[in-house]
Amino acid sequence: MPEKTALLLLQMGGPDSIAAVEPFLMNLFTDRDIIKIGPSFLQPFVARRIVKKRAPKVAAYYEQIGGKSPIRELTDAQGKGLQELLGSDYSYFVAMRYSRPSTLEALAAIKNAGIKRIIAVSLYPHYSRATTGSSLNELQRVLKQTKHKFELTCIDRFYDHPLYISALSEKVFEGLASFADPKDVEIVFSAHSLPQSFIDEGDPYLGHIEETVRLVMERIGNASHHQLCFQSKASPVKWLEPSTGATLKRLAGEGRKNLLMVPLSFVSDHIETLHEIDIQYAEEAKELGVTRFVRSPSLNSSPLFLECLADLVRKVQG
Repeated sequence: MPEKTALLLLQMGGPDSIAAVEPFLMNLFTDRDIIKIGPSFLQPFVARRIVKKRAPKVAAYYEQIGGKSPIRELTDAQGKGLQELLGSDYSYFVAMRYSRPSTLEALAAIKNAGIKRIIAVSLYPHYSRATTGSSLNELQRVLKQTKHKFELTCIDRFYDHPLYISALSEKVFEGLASFADPKDVEIVFSAHSLPQSFIDEGDPYLGHIEETVRLVMERIGNASHHQLCFQSKASPVKWLEPSTGATLKRLAGEGRKNLLMVPLSFVSDHIETLHEIDIQYAEEAKELGVTRFVRSPSLNSSPLFLECLADLVRKVQG
């Protein structure tokens, strides 16, 4: 009987209740792979002040989308679908970077299952030190702490994988089909933003995002107009531009009435899609005079997306 392989899905996570919002934000703001606030010993104290101020507003956002993030359930569904595609020699586990199950909990479950071989699959298509890099750093830290010998392989990006591009293009076509005339639609790719300093220091994230957009638009056809912008700025330093909000204002000012929002760098629905795009930007667009504002569906458990993940796993297995 072949030895089992653990599929360790790495994801950001999200609060599973309103009470979990503050701990989630605290984990986020104390991660120095994302943001460095003064010397490391001071960061927890500064982060606590920031979180106390932000938590009520963020909790209100989660109230509007059902009182929690759906990302755990959606990641479990992806894991089950991937496991079914790969067969009984694989078992999936989930490691959330800022919520539960934590990386430590995931590794403990893998150890208890008697599995020695791990394939860590980042669910961030585009590599950045703030996302995949942070999750992999945490994985290495916990592995050192546990001192348990695992055979580890990592899949850290898939922004240009043909099946990923097909899955994303499928969702764009699905969104375009909801308009009377797809040629009269502005496709707005909205990616999670990063501080500009990350890119200046060599982070490949922006290049990965731009390549994904190029490849998707090759499938969609050049007859469609498109924009790339960035959402979810989280600090006063310079972040990637243009922002999604500024892009909506410009397009409305140019008389564009039909917008299709395409979330990039998100493979599952969560606060950035369900609230920031579906509620916040939708309201802004309406106020600006946009007639039809639609978001293409997130990948979630798209069969093509799951086939992409399965192909990545098969290739690293040789």
